[in-house]
Amino acid sequence: MSHARAEALSDGADSFWLEGVGVRFGRNLVQARSLRHAAAGFFRTSGIEWYEALSGVDLRVHRGEHVGIIGRNGAGKSTLLRVMARVIIPQQGCVRVDAAARVVPLLELGIGFQPDLSGYENCHLAGALLGYSRREIEDRVPGIAAFSELGPFLHEPVRTYSSGMYARLAFALATDVEPDVLLVDEVFGVGDEFFMARCAERIRRLMSAGATTVFVSHDLEFLLARCGRLVWLDAGRVVADGEPEAVAERYRACAGRAPVR
Repeated sequence: MSHARAEALSDGADSFWLEGVGVRFGRNLVQARSLRHAAAGFFRTSGIEWYEALSGVDLRVHRGEHVGIIGRNGAGKSTLLRVMARVIIPQQGCVRVDAAARVVPLLELGIGFQPDLSGYENCHLAGALLGYSRREIEDRVPGIAAFSELGPFLHEPVRTYSSGMYARLAFALATDVEPDVLLVDEVFGVGDEFFMARCAERIRRLMSAGATTVFVSHDLEFLLARCGRLVWLDAGRVVADGEPEAVAERYRACAGRAPVR
């Protein structure tokens, strides 16, 4: 099976440029009865049902744009965001990403955290993966600790955290590193209403500072208030891409109908 070409954008005009992107997932229709059967099945493609998560997706996101992605559950929204974050490698098409941009994905908050390390140690680990020096991360830790409101728990293993504490640290860390591109997938339910308001304000400030933002959300009002463009996905395809109110109106009119193909 061929994979998509991955290329770097160097002119700085675009953050992403996707052409003909296709992603499919397979699952075995018959459960293996033994390790021997499973090993034999690894090399077979028959007996696999393929699900087309994305099909022929063309999308160009200009630098500094604020784009919302909408669609029903299973439409391919999260898969598309993971392709842009280079978490998923598509089987078809071409994916180009701004070579100079620091891309920070807010997908599943805390993904990549090491459970036996403390919150403080995970800050240094995540910072190193993003290209920051130890000194740079050390300078940012007080701000991350203050925003996440973890107090002394910052030095406890993250496996002891509640889901709210885990997510709050992840959000504080991801948004403190001044990303050029922020990919956000339904992550605002990370605390009480006061903390959520602070999250929204931080996102607003990043947008005002020029960060390219791509949101996946079911909250149309949130997207209409923040995005200059909406992309409607259905059954893995782009149905509409354009002015937010116009796309939202079409989307609402089709609510409850069968997927658009």
